Amino acid sequence: MNSTPSVTPQGARQTESAAGAAFEALSQALRRRASVRQYADKPVSEDLLRELLALAARTQTMGNLQLYSVVVTRDARRKALLAPAHFNQPMVTQAPVVLTVCADFHRTTRWCEERQAHPGYANLLSFLNAATDALLYTQTLSCLAEARGLGLCFLGTTLYQPDQIIDLLQLPRLVMPVATLTLGWPAETPAQSDRLEPAAFVHEETYHDYSAADIDRHYAYKEGLEDNRRFCTINHKATLAQVYTDVRYTREANEQMSATLLRALRRQGFLD
Repeated sequence: MNSTPSVTPQGARQTESAAGAAFEALSQALRRRASVRQYADKPVSEDLLRELLALAARTQTMGNLQLYSVVVTRDARRKALLAPAHFNQPMVTQAPVVLTVCADFHRTTRWCEERQAHPGYANLLSFLNAATDALLYTQTLSCLAEARGLGLCFLGTTLYQPDQIIDLLQLPRLVMPVATLTLGWPAETPAQSDRLEPAAFVHEETYHDYSAADIDRHYAYKEGLEDNRRFCTINHKATLAQVYTDVRYTREANEQMSATLLRALRRQGFLD
């Protein structure tokens, strides 16, 4: 006997309506979103934070293993110690909460060891799987927090000087920091940064390489923005691309930080 409940047309319409409302709410939140770097002097309640952290766990995960951990930092002294690892960006110390999201195969390894299983996760593939899990979790958490009215900033500096973070947060083997969020109630309404149109990054069936004309078309808006033209002027560069290659993300800095990252991955056991 089939015990699966049937779905009535009315029930289907209600489900579709609810899904449509949820999609519209999320769409509006994403259309408004911008990184928040200034926060009100108002705490993020423990109950709210725990609710968001729990809800975010419904995101996708490899093998249903949830290969991530989150270190919550509220203590002002510890935030001050974390700040140098993020080049002393002021929101690290000003935000009520700093969340460090880690790729974590340590917990899964311990589970295996305690259940007469033989784990083999000290390798690059395992790090990439755990890092993917951690970043998916981070994005879902970000969407939930912003939908709740909180402001946040994703810090891309987490992988630049990971040893400092590993030491301060006492991360064991097979745990690697990959993302940091500063979180709080917004004290500003920041302008949105520009985004490329989907035509610049969506490829049908196979990858379509970019001609010079494609690049001109896709980057015309970004390069024409007043702020971006100003960046060129103050940095004495002829093009916006040169600002990125010669000032913001140089070959030398990338190679140096890549070497630091590889050392940290070896230290944490992912490149044994």
